[in-house]
Amino acid sequence: MSLSAASLPRSGRRLFVVLIVLLAAVGTGERRAGAAAGPGTSSVAATPDRARYDVGLRSDADGSHWTGRQRVSFRNASGQLLREVYLRLWGNGEDKCGTPGVPSPVVVSHIRGGTSARPTVDCTALRIALPKPLGRGMRTSVSFDVSITVPDRNARFGRENAYRFLGNALPVLAVRDTKGWHLDPYVAVGESFYSLASDFRVRLDHPSALRVPATGHTRTRPGGPQRTVTISVAEQVRDFAWAAGPFRTATDTTPGGVRVKSYWSPDTPAAGVRLNRTEAVAAIDRFGRELGRYPYGEIDLVMTSGFGGGMEYPGLVLLGTTEEGGAVVHEVAHQWWYGIVGNDEYASPWLDESFAQYANARFYGWDTRNCWSDVYWPDDSAALTDSMAYWSQHRGEYHLVYTAGPCALADLQRTLGADTMARLLKRYARDHWYGVSTTDDFKKLAQSMTDDDLGPFWEAHRIN
Repeated sequence: MSLSAASLPRSGRRLFVVLIVLLAAVGTGERRAGAAAGPGTSSVAATPDRARYDVGLRSDADGSHWTGRQRVSFRNASGQLLREVYLRLWGNGEDKCGTPGVPSPVVVSHIRGGTSARPTVDCTALRIALPKPLGRGMRTSVSFDVSITVPDRNARFGRENAYRFLGNALPVLAVRDTKGWHLDPYVAVGESFYSLASDFRVRLDHPSALRVPATGHTRTRPGGPQRTVTISVAEQVRDFAWAAGPFRTATDTTPGGVRVKSYWSPDTPAAGVRLNRTEAVAAIDRFGRELGRYPYGEIDLVMTSGFGGGMEYPGLVLLGTTEEGGAVVHEVAHQWWYGIVGNDEYASPWLDESFAQYANARFYGWDTRNCWSDVYWPDDSAALTDSMAYWSQHRGEYHLVYTAGPCALADLQRTLGADTMARLLKRYARDHWYGVSTTDDFKKLAQSMTDDDLGPFWEAHRIN
């Protein structure tokens, strides 16, 4: 989840303060996923891994409804037999199982390769029993029809005037690891998402009047009469998102060779569009130098005037844009923290949000000296490392992930020294490239880089 353009330091104070407008507005290395990625990673593989999604969808006249078929092949990376898989239908999170006569926004049917049960977890989880147990290292696939109806709300899966946002709309595989199947509930404030790096090949058939930015490398070809087919190929990404609408477009290329493709609605302030484009170009190369080169070749910026804050997806970000721009630097940072370096966003939201906002603060040169001393914790039992189960019950405190989190990392930089902190972050990213990280992984790696006991630091900064 992201921040708005109002995410600036408050003048006259050393503490930088982020105004989390998105909480209301939005609702609001070549290692394979699942394998041990290097020092500090879990020795137990998550599964199913090495997934490949092949998707073909066709839209209606304005991109509000998409239907087609999806196939996902996958491997069992675990030593335990895999008897079932779960699809996460995150697009149903807000509307749950729908109402009488009005189905959920995402409906799966006509399954082959397994037998489905009724959706559970408010229709965000669909169990598919496999016809026979899948042993370690073995592959299989399931396929199904999918129907996606964009909800009538301005959100990451929603719409704004003539523009459609399809974030978390495509069904993806749930993860099973040492904690079992991760079937956490959807949260509107923050994220619940946890998936392994996978490959996607998606074919989107739509009216030619619609531009369709999407995750991955895209190309277009003529479809039927007055229709276009957008084909996108994305490798080693955790999700696939797209948008549709009569966008204006422009393309920039960073000095490092990354294409930044911009899409915006005509009523989006021109100054904000220019600023987002400029800052995205600068940020993608800077974070590439600091954390490891951006591996996907291009990133799409989708900008409108009414979208609240921003939302990150692999290779695509949604941005509410004013004259002062949007949260583009924070979103670009998320391409590493959550995208490349994965984490369980429900269990450990600080691992992507705090790290992305710390990168944001460094990019802008915010003064973070002594900022921790101004952090207010209304609940003595709260910890920076709390899960979304806690933050969902304490929404008024969730901003701490964006404020206290970057402060803690800034304090760690001062504790270790700037050079050591830079080496820590780069090695941490390298060790978990396309993998999954945990708080313990980060703490162990940080401790390995200093002779001082960091135990008191973690305790003082509520990093449990």
